[in-house]
Amino acid sequence: MALRVARISAAAHLGFVRGRRSVSFLQTPGWGRVKTEWRSESLGWFDGGKLVGAGLVLHRPVPRFERFTLAYVPQGPTIDWAGDIAAWLDPLAVCLKADGAFAIRLCPPVRTDTWNAAVVKDGIAAPGVRRLAEAAGGRVDAVGSRVARWLGDAGWLPQSPEDGFGVGQPQFTYEIPLAGRTEDDLLKGMNQVWRRNIKKAEKEGVEVTARRVGRGGADGGAFGAELKAFHELYVHTAERDHFMPRPLRYFATMFAEMGAEDPERIKLYLARHQGDLVAATILVRVGGHAWYTYGASSTAKREVRGSNACQWAMIPDSLAAGCDVYDLRGITSTLDADDPHVGLIRFKVGTGGQAVRYVGEWDLPLRPMVYRAFDLYMRRRSG
Repeated sequence: MALRVARISAAAHLGFVRGRRSVSFLQTPGWGRVKTEWRSESLGWFDGGKLVGAGLVLHRPVPRFERFTLAYVPQGPTIDWAGDIAAWLDPLAVCLKADGAFAIRLCPPVRTDTWNAAVVKDGIAAPGVRRLAEAAGGRVDAVGSRVARWLGDAGWLPQSPEDGFGVGQPQFTYEIPLAGRTEDDLLKGMNQVWRRNIKKAEKEGVEVTARRVGRGGADGGAFGAELKAFHELYVHTAERDHFMPRPLRYFATMFAEMGAEDPERIKLYLARHQGDLVAATILVRVGGHAWYTYGASSTAKREVRGSNACQWAMIPDSLAAGCDVYDLRGITSTLDADDPHVGLIRFKVGTGGQAVRYVGEWDLPLRPMVYRAFDLYMRRRSG
């Protein structure tokens, strides 16, 4: 199979995405317009004249070597990963090197391992089990394992840290399968704490509303006011939980650009108790995959369980939209009960879903000297 890689229009790329059941939202043209600090382009793979694959590439120059860029393909590209990988990735490398890239960073949307909730819970309780990879009962994905082996053999360099939670996309995520299930099935799959908290929110009168960008855009009108309310709560959450918040402009751009591609692509969920905003979340959906992307909660009134109410609004909405997966996004790989990060996986495992390991991020140096300079710069900056 001889494939050709060339630039394609955003419209052609979006048309390709719409024809697929599952494509990461990080591989939509709109996402390139959200990441304003990167230069973005859409590339297509052609078999003859037919578009058979697509990818969003984000370019960032390296300090002191501004004419060269790191070409980043987050959770992509959208190609046949079960096929001849060289036939897909070799022409990509040729195209991007000619475009001035000194390296390619890929994050293939291919899983290598899955652990269901029972396996994860047993792993946390088991003495001597410190990481997901050590938990007995996980399932190995043959395609993902083959992709990881091929990348290593072909000279690609793994970039994901041991815990899977680096500066790029998380290698480990937590997902709830939705296909073939009902709301009752999903509730029964949750643990007692989750079910109790959902009922508590209902009993306390927490009301959740879902909003999408209207004619007034993401900046003005009723939606603009609600987005600002979300952001104020999000900044409060960042101060409490010690992380750096993104500016309001980032979220306004996110809603404007992604909502323009599809009105149902992105929604804002707001949980209120007696008029007070107690929690808020953002849901993104592409085809059959839905992602919980951002969340915020108030320190006051935590007992009314607004965060659980938001989640239980988003999960049934994703089910009603025909999604196959509800994605709670990143977790670390730790199962060590003494590790402070284990609380994150404990919270998510209560949903009854499954922990998933993906192939992770890999670099292919195209200009080794520039890549070494970039690697040294990044190590010094992080050290």
